[in-house]
This record gives sequence, C-alpha cells and structure tokens, in this order.
Amino acid sequence: MTLSRRDFMRVAATIGASLAWGGAACQPRTNWRERRDLYPQGVASGDPDPQSVILWTRRPFDEGDRHELTVEVAEDEAFRRVIAQAPAPVTAASDWTTRVLVAGLEPARVYWYRFTDADHNGSRIGRTITAPMADDPRPVNFAFVSCQSVNEGKLNAYRRMIFEDERASPNDQLGFVLHLGDFIYEVVQYPDEVKTRLDRTIYEVARIPDGHKVGNFHIPLTLDGYRAVYQGYLHDPDLQDARARWPFVAIWDNHEFSWQGWQSVVKAGPFEQPGQRVKVAANQAWFEYLPARVVPPSGALENFGPLAVDNVRIEKFDANGLGVEPNNLTAINSLKVYRALRYGKHLDLLITDQYSYRSPDPFSDPSLGDLGDWEDFNGMFPEDVVQVLDGGRAFNAGNPPAELRFKAKHVANPQKSAPPQTLLGAEQKAWLKDQLKRATATWKIWGNSLGTLEWRADPENLPPGLTKQPWPAGTFANLGGNDHGSAWAERSEIYDLIGDENITGFAIVSGDRHSFWAGYASAQLPPGRFEPVGLSFVGASLTSPGAMEAHEHRLPADLPLRPLYLADRSFGAKPDWTFNMLLKHGVRSCLEYAKTFDVDRARALSNPALAPHLEFVDMGAHGYATVRLSGDEMRTEFVCIPRPIARSERPDGGPLRYRLVHSAKLWRPGERPQLTQRVIEGDPGLGI
Repeated sequence: MTLSRRDFMRVAATIGASLAWGGAACQPRTNWRERRDLYPQGVASGDPDPQSVILWTRRPFDEGDRHELTVEVAEDEAFRRVIAQAPAPVTAASDWTTRVLVAGLEPARVYWYRFTDADHNGSRIGRTITAPMADDPRPVNFAFVSCQSVNEGKLNAYRRMIFEDERASPNDQLGFVLHLGDFIYEVVQYPDEVKTRLDRTIYEVARIPDGHKVGNFHIPLTLDGYRAVYQGYLHDPDLQDARARWPFVAIWDNHEFSWQGWQSVVKAGPFEQPGQRVKVAANQAWFEYLPARVVPPSGALENFGPLAVDNVRIEKFDANGLGVEPNNLTAINSLKVYRALRYGKHLDLLITDQYSYRSPDPFSDPSLGDLGDWEDFNGMFPEDVVQVLDGGRAFNAGNPPAELRFKAKHVANPQKSAPPQTLLGAEQKAWLKDQLKRATATWKIWGNSLGTLEWRADPENLPPGLTKQPWPAGTFANLGGNDHGSAWAERSEIYDLIGDENITGFAIVSGDRHSFWAGYASAQLPPGRFEPVGLSFVGASLTSPGAMEAHEHRLPADLPLRPLYLADRSFGAKPDWTFNMLLKHGVRSCLEYAKTFDVDRARALSNPALAPHLEFVDMGAHGYATVRLSGDEMRTEFVCIPRPIARSERPDGGPLRYRLVHSAKLWRPGERPQLTQRVIEGDPGLGI
C-alpha cells in the first residue's frame, strides 16, 4: 500500500518524529563539514518499510533548550543527488536526540544521510536501506544479535559483520540488523572499584547519577542515569559503525530496565522495590536512543511526554498475572514496543516484549528449597515439578496437585491457585496469535528476546556414588528458567495454533542466553509427543560472559559432577566444554568423554530421549547469526568469534572460532521441518 504525504505526516507525528519527503534529486544546499566530536553517539536508522525509514542522531548543545539541525538524504554517498532535506529539531527535553521519518522513498534501495547544524557542523554519514515491497520475490538477508556489554568486552563481532558485508555481493548483503535486547546493561561496574571479573577487563562506560549500588554494580533509578548509560555505550566505535551501516530493528530484553525486574518492579539481587518511575525513565531513554516505529505518550515531536506515576507496591493481580495497580499499568503501557514488519514476499517479522507484561516468577517460592538437596545435583531441578509450577491452576486440565514431590520430600504446591505463567501477557499474546494467523509471507519469524528451546539433563543415568542419592528413574532435570524454555503452557498455546492453522515456515530467533542453539519448536519432548511445528534458534552474545566462562572460573575443582560441565586436560590446557554435550547427549556421553576424550565413543552413548529438539548448542559462544530466507529455504549461519575481551586491531575484527550453517527446506502442512548442518570453517566443539 502506498501512503500519501499527508498520511506520513500523521505517522511521523504519532511516533514523535519530524518528516522528510523524498523527491527529485538535486545538489546539496548545506555546507556540511564533518565534526564527529559534536555528534558523540553517531547516527542511526531503524524500522524500514518500502517507502520510509526513521533516521536518528544526537547533537548536544551547551546553551539553549532547542536547536534545529538539517537532515539530508541522498542516492549516493557523495551527496551529489540529494532527494530529501528537512529540519530536524533537537531539544534538551529529548536529551538532544532527534528522530526523522524519511518517506517517499523507493523500495529495496540504499540511501545515504547526514545531519548538519546551523554552523555547518555535520554528523558522520550514515547508510540505510528501505524494505522491499510485499510481493518482492528476492531473498531476504538479515542478522540477529543481542547482549552487548561494553562494560566487560569489545564489539569485534560488529567489525566482522561489517567487513564481510562490505565484500559481499549486493544480493547477499544484509538488509537490516535485528537486535534482540540487552542493547545496554543497566548494571554498571566502575574500573576504579573492580578491575576484572571472570576473564574480563572492566572498561569505563558511565557514572550513574542518583542510582543504587548492589555489590560492585551501580544501577540507575532516574532518567539521567539511563541516559548516561546509553551515551556511554554509543561511544563504542564498532557499535557506531554498525548503526551507521544498517537500519536496526530493536526490541528490549531485561537490562534495558532492570536485571531481574518484571512489569514495573526493579530487582537486582537482594535489592527489590516498586519502580513505576524507573520503568517510565527506562522506556523514555530507550525511545530517545533507538529509532523505532513506536508511539510515545506525548504523540509529539519534541518530547517523550512526562507521566505522573508513583512507585507503589503491586499487591493485586488480574486473572493473567498482570498487576492492576494503576501506576503499574501506566508505567508498562508508557511505550508498547511489540510490533510487526513485512519485508518482501518471504518475511513477516513479529517481535515481542517478554518483560513488561510477564506474570510473577512461579519458581521463586522459598519452600521449593525444602524439596531436595539441590547442591548435590549442582542446581538441577526436576522437570515434572517445574511443569506443575509453570501450569499453575490450569495444570492437568485444571486439577493441579496439592503437593509437589521429589523422592521422599514434599511441600505444598505454591502455584496451585495461581494463573499459568505468561511472559507475553494476555493482550500481547492475543496480538501475536492473531498476527501469526494473518501472516502471508513464506516465513513467519518470531523475534523473541528469550530462548524457547528447553535445556534439560538426564541425571537418572549418573553412576552410583556421584551423588548422595540417585535421581528418580524415568524423569529429567530442568536447567533453565525464566525464559520460554520453561514456559510450557504459553509456548504450547502458540505452537498448537501453528499446528491447528496448518502454518508452515514458522521459526523463532532469540537471544539472552549468551550461547548458540539450533533446533525445533515442539510443545513437548519425550516422554511426551515430540511434534515439531517450526524451527528455533538462539544467537550468542556479542560480548557478554556466558555459562562456560563462569564455570571455568567458579566451578569447584573437586565437584563430583564437574565432568558434566568441564573435561579437564593436563598440562594447564583449558578444559573442554562438556556442558554442551550434557544438553544434547546426556550424562553418559559427558562422563565417557571426560575419561577418554574420544568424541565418537562419547556420542555413541547419547540418550535419544533427552534432546530430539536440539541439533546444536554452544554454551561458550560469542558472535552473531545471519539469516537468508527464500521461497524454499531458511539458511541460518552462526558466526562465532573468540572471547572478545579486548578490541581487535584487525579490520575484520579478528579470527573466527567457527562458521556453522543450518539449512531447512520449506515444509508442507503436516510435514516436520528438517535441519541440516554444515561446518564451513573451524571447530564447533562438543555441541553437535
């Protein structure tokens, strides 16, 4: 559908942006001269459609409350063919950021843009790309990324991504970057207080005004604090280069608000408080720094719109676990970021918010600690108990057990009267299901900041003596929590819809786990019915530390179950990551490998009932993933880099650990999807 200029004026006003309209090419009318120092966070673009894209920059001023920049959009990098020019106001109220909706553009086309102030001081030049028309049959290429803690690492993955994209053929270049959250980490360490953590050097990011300290972490509680963190992150040169090369499509995860927070509750370790004002501040800062087609409360150009909320304890919840306290509802609805984007004939992209509407944590009741000796099993928890807690009052068709049992111990079921766990909330879940039913593109991709693949183990196969008592026979252990890998009730609703509606081409791309995963979307695993309805992928962290790094530093050397996570080699060599093998093949494979280091013998002992949903997992991975969608195939490539502790000086961002491709042909209704794998270079390790 083609919109008129008047239509776009209304759209621009709704999303708090000014409007620039494309026209006939002409010579530039500004005397632009680059002054990157005056635009310290660079430039960016976001949420492209076939006719328009949002452009962004930040130009702070020392005096006055409002200044006006000029934005120019050109068909060439030299700006000899300028097709749009418009004012772009910046104000102190929006932290000197500006958003411009450039419309009247051609689909599937590269454009160049820049900003200039009244004294001709210019930003760096940015590059952006519009989306193809809905009937465009050409393949779609995009990358998905997450978890970029520049406080503890460097963004070499973006350098690699840019290096390869610049050398790719036009048909193989990326159209956009899907950022699946943890764009910032609101928990900030100061280098003068702590020099290192795990393998990591602590780098300066920001000093947080009016915040709170938990251990060595400082957390913001005001708008100024969140702004300071975004400003610090966007000083990173590789992040700036990536935002200047591609349009980003972004969704938040937890750290854009609060580490363990949910709805409008702030939680970081032992620190917990009502945080309605904090949630609004976090939402405002996200809106100011990430250009997206979302509607601020003001619906106006120059400010987000202050909301009068108080930090009030949430004591009452509706039937779906949503806190009905009025300040909570105002805070979490101050910015709705779940949305759908169409990209050519082959992609309907649906992105969701997993924290603003989620119900209280069903796994946090203190009584669960009395159910077993979890230290004996290194934190493994019985999967059947987790499923009861997740299902709440709806478990077993509305007949949940009154008690939870594990071996000889039992406690009252704390979730017996609670609603089933939801990460999406009722309103957003209904939206997602409706969008899936209406989607017409070849591939329906759910962009979910949280992984959906279960991580579980089979401790029933541990040999006698490793634990004080054996694990109950015929049961599995759950090793995850707080993502869609342990949200069976909600996930089943979505997967059942896919099956009932005969939807093909369904796939999930997600982040948060700081690891690579590839597998299948199935509502149940053995001993239940394994019936995949789609594909599921998790992207590694760009920088943030993962499970294997933590295990290398913190797992006791004399822990009886250590071989399930690390296989120690002699002569000071780094241990092998058997945790990957545990998740995919089970404890027998891990113990065999730790004894013989013979991978074939270890895999021969794989438990086929443990993880039929997994084709690959690497719990120590860093890097990014790319996706190529065509009329008959989805191709997902994992590009894994070494642990990014220091910034690489190489133009390609440094060496690779491996490159691994997962391919699936489009399946027909009633068929199962089938992934195949190919190692392009390097060694993916024990997760295959």
